[in-house]
Amino acid sequence: MKYLLIKELRLAASPLSYIFLVASLMTLLPGYPILMSAFFICFGIFHSFQSAREANDTLYTVLLPVKKRDFVRAKFIFTCLIQAAGFVLCAALTVLRMTLLADAGPYVSNALMNATPYYLTFVLLIFTAFNVLFVGGFFKTGYKIGIPFLIFGIAAFLLIVPAEILPHIPGLAFLHTPSGERLGLQLILLLGAAVIWGISTVLACRKAEERFEKIDL
Repeated sequence: MKYLLIKELRLAASPLSYIFLVASLMTLLPGYPILMSAFFICFGIFHSFQSAREANDTLYTVLLPVKKRDFVRAKFIFTCLIQAAGFVLCAALTVLRMTLLADAGPYVSNALMNATPYYLTFVLLIFTAFNVLFVGGFFKTGYKIGIPFLIFGIAAFLLIVPAEILPHIPGLAFLHTPSGERLGLQLILLLGAAVIWGISTVLACRKAEERFEKIDL
């Protein structure tokens, strides 16, 4: 398992998976749907699945003396590591926006989502959708990536649009405040999203293991 994960990080991973972590900087953009940062981080991971497929990495790996379940777990762990790195960067930039930059004019007058724990909550929900719909969907066949990513893209859109709308509903404007009003409630929402991400990813991994065991490559 350890060596499979090393293979994923050093050999199977596309450089774009690491380069697209720069999308975390979108957290600092005013007047922009900053949740696209989470989408682009996932898009970077998608490129690793794509390049591995083109190199016939799945068939090569299962021909090695390793368990097919371990291959699935390595893919999920790799995905989670990239997401964790992206989340940490987004969280650090969110703290910057809520402290040193909280009174900056572009953020105070920003009509779109500001970086708050509410924003980070939806970052994790988009990551959850990717793990369940794309990574889990990939292991239905072991090679198809187009349809699973399209389904994830639709799900991400259905998360981003309501996330942008909610702070404009009367009584929910605190979700949008740059300085972070009702921070305790927002942190509870963030913790709930973290639990959802963790549980959903584990369940998706187990389901993918069962599916992949049945596939005759």
